[in-house]
Amino acid sequence: MYAIIESGGKQYKVQEGSAINVEKLDAEVGTTVEISKVLLVGNDGKVTVGTPVVEGSKVVAKILEHGKAKKVIAFRYKPKKHVRVKKGHRQPYTKIAIESISI
Repeated sequence: MYAIIESGGKQYKVQEGSAINVEKLDAEVGTTVEISKVLLVGNDGKVTVGTPVVEGSKVVAKILEHGKAKKVIAFRYKPKKHVRVKKGHRQPYTKIAIESISI
């Protein structure tokens, strides 16, 4: 069984027992969260597509850790003007483990 969920404006394909990184969630490590924005559910070849979400379905996930992604460098320059700007950014994320998918 798999599902496509939406979290933080992005879509993720999840299965029971998998762990993924999503945009940072406001919850403590070790707690469980319910994700109700389930866009699609596939089970034994039968696919249920929501309009826009599948009614009555939810995904239960456990929060494993919070962290920051690798640094992304943004470098801007103007040739022959001695303008050089270097900025770095680390996006925060939350690692979750999918416990169950229910329809």
